[in-house]
Amino acid sequence: MNAIHGLPPEETAALTRRVTYYSVGVAAVLVAIKIAAWLVSGSVALLASTADSGLDLIASLTTFFAVRFAVSPPDAEHRFGHGKAEGFAALVQAGLVFASAALIAQQAIADLMHPQPVRDSGWALVVMGVSIVLTALLVVAQGRVLKKTASVAVSGDRAHYAADLASNVVALAGIGAAAWLGMGGLDAVAALAIAALLLWGALGVFREASGQLMDHELPDEVRTQIIELMTKDPRLTDVHQLRTRASGPFVHIQMHVDLDPQLTLEAAHHVIIDAENRVLAAFPSADIIIHADPRGRAEPHGGAFAESRTAGA
Repeated sequence: MNAIHGLPPEETAALTRRVTYYSVGVAAVLVAIKIAAWLVSGSVALLASTADSGLDLIASLTTFFAVRFAVSPPDAEHRFGHGKAEGFAALVQAGLVFASAALIAQQAIADLMHPQPVRDSGWALVVMGVSIVLTALLVVAQGRVLKKTASVAVSGDRAHYAADLASNVVALAGIGAAAWLGMGGLDAVAALAIAALLLWGALGVFREASGQLMDHELPDEVRTQIIELMTKDPRLTDVHQLRTRASGPFVHIQMHVDLDPQLTLEAAHHVIIDAENRVLAAFPSADIIIHADPRGRAEPHGGAFAESRTAGA
């Protein structure tokens, strides 16, 4: 089963809600222990990691609420549902990561110019070790959820924490090198490396979120699967004007199909319903609109998005 919305909406919602509890919990714990360790050690790399964890907590809370709002049913003002709340949450995450990276780089450059010794590095090393373990467990849990869902908010959160995992390893190396080699500048260099990692992660989150908010088509293999499912019935041919887009935990699919013009309206209706059910069996979170054309006598479709050779199938 393709990872794109292969589960019923209620199961997808349960998985995403559960993993956001883990995300908020891990962020809160890391902020608390890192603040304590930074006050003791004075490590700029640890301060950088603490600032990042603070923004992680805000981002995780944003995701926490976004995935719950995204699955709320359509209403009179939002006929297509609220799924894009996940995309907005991911954009917030990307913005916070950019801000975090800028602050970290600023502090690291200042420390390179005026290096400060790392005090009580033992506590800092212990905290960074705990941070690495907790973050790694969260990234694994998020990865398991993403194998079953296509939540862009959870994906953004995971990218954020994956960058954090790398940054924690770099910070640990910087703190250890500064303490054991007596070179305080290495601590600041580690902080600069953290900033670079965060910027790279933010770009990935931004690309994924903007793709969904701009109604990017689903992958080609998914579109091919939809066409194959639709045309299993020989009475239904020539799927065209196929348009797909993701919206949080949902996908929207619309298309035109050719039917035998000799079919009665009731028979044509049953053919369409059977085809729709085949697609829904593979994509339970799909919203599907199918327009039937009489084979060989269909008129070109106009409107704002008229058929064109450049639009594809």
